[in-house]
Formats: sequence, C-alpha cells, structure tokens
Amino acid sequence: MLIRVDVLERIQRGEVTLAFRRWRKPTVRAGGTLRTLVGVLAIDAVDRIDPDAVTADEAMRAGYPDLAALKATLSTRDGDVYRIALRFVGEDPRISLRSSVPSDDEMEEIRARLRQMDERSPHGPWTRQVLHMIAAKPGARASDLAAELGRETRTFKADVRKLKELGLTESLQIGYQLSARGHAVVS
Repeated sequence: MLIRVDVLERIQRGEVTLAFRRWRKPTVRAGGTLRTLVGVLAIDAVDRIDPDAVTADEAMRAGYPDLAALKATLSTRDGDVYRIALRFVGEDPRISLRSSVPSDDEMEEIRARLRQMDERSPHGPWTRQVLHMIAAKPGARASDLAAELGRETRTFKADVRKLKELGLTESLQIGYQLSARGHAVVS
C-alpha cells in the first residue's frame, strides 16, 4: 500500500487515522503492519465499504480537505472501496539493526542466512557478489548493477530487499549502500 510522504508524516503525528483505497483485492490485512519511510504502521482494520457511506468526518480523518476530494480520488480507479484503520507504532527496527555491528554469534547467523539465500536462488549464489558490488559502487542505480550481473532489475531489487531485511544494506534516493552491519559482514 503506497502512501505519500506528507500523509505518512501526518499518520506519525496521529492526525490521519484512516486510508481509503479501491482494490480488486486488499494488499494489507487487519492485524498486520506496514513498514514505511517514517516507520511502522499498524493496520487495525480493513473493511470493504459502500463508497456512498463514507462520511465527511472519515474523509478528514484520512487527510482529505473534504468528502468531495476523497470521492474524486476514489473515482480514478476500479475495484471495491476499502476503509483502512491505521496508526503509527514506531521506528522501523531495521534502522537500529543496520547500525549495529554483529556479535560473533550474530555473524554466524547472518552467514548461515546468506548461504540459505544462495542455495535457494534460481540464479545461483549471489549474496556475496551483490554485497561487494554495493560496497564498491554506493549509489549506483539498481538497473545498472543488475545489468552488470546479467540479471533482470525487478528480481535484483527483490534480492537486495532480502539483504535489507538482514540490516546489511540501505536504500538511497538512487541506489544502495552498505550499512555498518553490511560492512562488518563484507570485511
């Protein structure tokens, strides 16, 4: 679920507590969380609703100036209308993870996870190669790195997200860089 940065900041401050989306199938579920640029959001409810039942108060709680603005946004897409109750719950745990240098036990666990990723990969071992590439070329475009490896950009980005989950990489405005944790693993 994509949310504009200005709206994310308002969710973080508690000013926005609802979102409305038109979906064929919801992309979030009640009880789940959503990691965003400002931190983690809790998804408290996801309800399919009649768009004519949305109130002006709900539109304001979703960050719209009025009901007409919300309805105009919803009219641009197909699918059912869903009301999502959400709230800010805290910082993305990967932020503190990537700044920490792993202990010997954590280092062994990370290496085991990297081996598993390599073993399960349909294109063979890739984790060390990608980490070294990012270390050597911080800020390089994902498409350029993928092309250098002879890989499709979409699957390359998915693999880098796996490294990010381990706290090894950070996304930049363009490209990636190794985190302190990533540098410790590569060294």
